[in-house]
Amino acid sequence: MLRKAYSAKGAVSVGPYSHAVEAGELVYLSGQTPIDSTTGKLVEGDIKAQTEQCFKNLFNVLEAAGLTPDHVVKVNVFLTDMNNFSAMNSIYEKQFSAPYPARTTIGVAALPLNAQVEIEMIARKG
Repeated sequence: MLRKAYSAKGAVSVGPYSHAVEAGELVYLSGQTPIDSTTGKLVEGDIKAQTEQCFKNLFNVLEAAGLTPDHVVKVNVFLTDMNNFSAMNSIYEKQFSAPYPARTTIGVAALPLNAQVEIEMIARKG
């Protein structure tokens, strides 16, 4: 199977995967943890700082695919501590305009590199 993949400056892969893959009208963005691409390390700070970095990385991938946050139709958020839901949500709500994309938030035991949050998205072209 041939894949049209996108790589973005300002996004980091910590494994053998593409930043995003196009399938018809949909573009599936791999989960981004709060890694600062200039240092290669997790950003320091609380869940708000980590959530902001995840979106910065994801929006770099969207741009590489020729898309914007308005193209996003679904978001999955993974949190290692559901007590951080409100703080994450306060950053999340500023990233999109209404009507907001569909979303699922999932509590997980751990994330790569001990991140507190990882976010993945699906966008639709056109």
